[in-house]
Amino acid sequence: MALTSPESSPPSLRRFALLLGLVGATMIPAVILRIEGWRPNPLLDTFVFGAAILAAGFLLSWGAEAAEKRISAGLIVAIIALITVLPEYAVDFYYAYSAGANPGSNYVHYAAANMTGANRLLVGLAWPLLVLLHWRRTRERAISLLPANRTEILFLLLPSIYAFVIVAKGRISPIDTVVLVALFGLYMWRASRKEIGADADDDDDDEPGPAAALMLLSPLRQWLAMGTLTIVAAAIILVSAEPFAESMIESGRLLGFDEFLLIQWLAPLASEAPAVVVAALFVLSGRAQTGLATMMSDKINQWTLLVGMLPLAVGLGAGHLTSLPLDARQHEEFFLTAAQSLFGIGLLLRFRLSLAGAAALAVLFVVQVTLAVIWQNNEPRIVNTLTWLAWGYLVLAAILFLTNLQALAALFSRTGRRDGQRG
Repeated sequence: MALTSPESSPPSLRRFALLLGLVGATMIPAVILRIEGWRPNPLLDTFVFGAAILAAGFLLSWGAEAAEKRISAGLIVAIIALITVLPEYAVDFYYAYSAGANPGSNYVHYAAANMTGANRLLVGLAWPLLVLLHWRRTRERAISLLPANRTEILFLLLPSIYAFVIVAKGRISPIDTVVLVALFGLYMWRASRKEIGADADDDDDDEPGPAAALMLLSPLRQWLAMGTLTIVAAAIILVSAEPFAESMIESGRLLGFDEFLLIQWLAPLASEAPAVVVAALFVLSGRAQTGLATMMSDKINQWTLLVGMLPLAVGLGAGHLTSLPLDARQHEEFFLTAAQSLFGIGLLLRFRLSLAGAAALAVLFVVQVTLAVIWQNNEPRIVNTLTWLAWGYLVLAAILFLTNLQALAALFSRTGRRDGQRG
């Protein structure tokens, strides 16, 4: 597996060290700005912290490349998604904590808006982007998944169904925390049972990437290197996430954008950058299935652990256990997010995401964002539009589920068996 352009040259520790030096040089300015607390200009801040997050994405991809031969492929994908989604956790937890500490403030709306925006951004923009990149690289009209990816599809479906319980209640409660965190834990357990290397291509060794050089080290040093890459990348993401998101917002304000829309769309766009970068690198290196699986796992992360942890963040800010309420706007935002999730899952039931399906996801996403921008000063009209869009997604999802009942039944009947098990 190569996460850069495949080359015929053999793996080299010296070349790998040079790449690490370039990545480190990219991250140093962000660390300095964060330590000094100096923010010279919102646009410059966005570039500096954004470059650091991008560099951290490369570190994560190299660490995963090396670890994939030694750890369950499914667990590696889940861990990558968990680490790369840390910026989104940091930003949304900040809003949720502030909502608890400042009752009645706009932070309540911001926390829900940031979470729903991030979830819809993944399915409506990131998934189609991967299919487009794969098509441009290979001219294949779909990304095909493996039977082992039943785990990801099932654990996208279960929280998407449960999301309608939250919609019915109009709030995210501590009980939802227990259910969603349990689903995430069960997903991680299932992912860890996938056979090591089951998803790997047979010709990985023919395309040495930067991290292939780590295979020249002893096993102990390999583990130390992989752990160091992951820890450094996670630290850079956590250090850069908040200033990156804030500088994005400040930059948008300078350009006259609406604050609510910035928090719902621009802040998640910033915080999702590492996950999308890693997935895109997989696709560009010929690992389209792994790239899409990483984005699916990222969605599972946000749709279970992130949503479930929001009441805890609110409770920490408030000083007592409480729920995150959803007002009329956020209720419909959450409804729309759940409906979009079901439609996305319906497109995956045949273990592939085609150009046509990706185009449908992208067009519907662009429509909802465009209408939100056009009608940003008309709250009742936005709420009504969100409702109709959600029902539209549900109709499309119902058609897909009804026409793929056999695939849906197989999803439930076979997931209980160990993925990758030989007959």
